[in-house]
Amino acid sequence: MKIQERTGAGGGRSSVPAQPMSGERLPAPPRERKPALAALAVLLILVGALGATMLVLRAGDRIEVVKVTKPIPAGGSVSKANTASVLVAADDGIDYIPWEQLTGLMKLKAVSAIPAGVVPVGQMFTGETGLVAGQAIVGLSLKEGQYPSTIKDGDLVAAYRVTSTGTGTGSSTGSGDASSSGAGTSLIVDKAKVTKVVKADDSDVISSTNLPVTLTVDSTKAADLAQAAAAGQVALVLIPSS
Repeated sequence: MKIQERTGAGGGRSSVPAQPMSGERLPAPPRERKPALAALAVLLILVGALGATMLVLRAGDRIEVVKVTKPIPAGGSVSKANTASVLVAADDGIDYIPWEQLTGLMKLKAVSAIPAGVVPVGQMFTGETGLVAGQAIVGLSLKEGQYPSTIKDGDLVAAYRVTSTGTGTGSSTGSGDASSSGAGTSLIVDKAKVTKVVKADDSDVISSTNLPVTLTVDSTKAADLAQAAAAGQVALVLIPSS
């Protein structure tokens, strides 16, 4: 009986939970704040901005300098044909040669052989001719057939006087012998070093069909060689370098 009474006491209440009314929105849960994640995002942004700034600054420190693209022998010079410009990081401790100084650099001589691919520094060139006592430099202007097609800076050559009036041979030891040969072929210089050859693809070349060649020779042979060159009677022959 008591059980029935208790049941009856709660009879006015429903045992089923109250359901929201149709169309009523549930309250949104409060947003969870994550300050550490926000700080990390800000830090990443700052690091990115700093990196971009450093790249810009480093790019601004790069300078345009001279690079050697073809081998240059000792005593040789640079030209537009054997050089190119490259960008390098500026460094006060290295005497790079600025690209805008290339014209002035062409007037200097290499102290020693410079291989292709090198970014030269100022100490590699000198304004001195590099001639030692007893040597002389002679410039030639040779027609095709008066020089080997493969002639280049640094080669060793022999110079002959060649005339069209004969084929006789002889070896000269001085101006007297060379001039007295008169006709044919006679040796003027048995060994000379090619200091400079200006090829047709060199932008320095003035419009000409002749090949400018500069030789370093024994000073006692210079006069004979120059005389024969003026008459267009010089022919060069390559000889072994050793």
